[in-house]
Amino acid sequence: MSAIKIVMGGYGPATTGFSKSLKFIGDKLEAQFGDRIAVSYTFNIMDHGYKSEDILTLVESGEITLGYQSSSYLTDRVPELGFVDLPFLFANNAQARAAMDGELGRHLAERIEARIGYRILGWFENGFRHISNKLRPIHLPSDMKGMRIRVLPSEIQRRTFELLGAQAMRMDLTEAISMVVAGTLDAQENPLANTVTYGVHSFHKYHTLSSHFYISRPIFLHRASFDSWPQDVQEALRSAVSEAVAFQRTLAIEENAQSRQAIEAAGCEIVELTPAEHDAFVAAVQPLLIDTRGIYGEAMFGMVS
Repeated sequence: MSAIKIVMGGYGPATTGFSKSLKFIGDKLEAQFGDRIAVSYTFNIMDHGYKSEDILTLVESGEITLGYQSSSYLTDRVPELGFVDLPFLFANNAQARAAMDGELGRHLAERIEARIGYRILGWFENGFRHISNKLRPIHLPSDMKGMRIRVLPSEIQRRTFELLGAQAMRMDLTEAISMVVAGTLDAQENPLANTVTYGVHSFHKYHTLSSHFYISRPIFLHRASFDSWPQDVQEALRSAVSEAVAFQRTLAIEENAQSRQAIEAAGCEIVELTPAEHDAFVAAVQPLLIDTRGIYGEAMFGMVS
């Protein structure tokens, strides 16, 4: 009987917490099943000429078995995912993690599986996102007036930054990095770890700790492959992913601290918003939050406790 082939892929260097977490899953499976499985990795598909968003179709087609991607990339196909793109939805990591591990995460996984040929086994933490730019320090939404900022491919995120006064541009990570390097993009928003991983802090002097979005990355599998495996392999993978989520979230906290140090060491300026400044950002996006209560319904908001 031939070995079950499991190809795991992502879009970051092998040194990132996400790549380490894929290896964590693979190591668990190899320790349990030995020659029954054959695990391989493509940690960064961008090294092979792909865009980061291509991980979605690579898994959907079965070329890669297991991948991850920020949920925002799926909002056009799964509109309910726009809910977790809402600004200032979560107050802290603990609240966000509880929601994604609980009823909200289960509901969103069901919505994804209803529309796309994936199995969703858990949610990695991309975490709270902050704004970097090359022009000036940002303390208030008015400081963003006219800034060209890259956002994830999400209409909720686009409207958020339009309400903040910026010129929001939906685009893939690959294109955004090229524009940052070329100096044709004024600003971007990302967790600090991503900002450092992709070298943005070498081009953007100003970093505002706005914590405007908290984004998760679903861990998705090619459903036909997963469903064809023996029950013990399916159960082992579910267990390994659950442990890997906890592992990755621990690494994410460490990476955030290390990335802040790297940004400061590069001579960049970090702006920590005062409570009044933070409230000004929250106030600016209220029209969006009011509108979306009618779109998503009170039940989904009730899943955020």
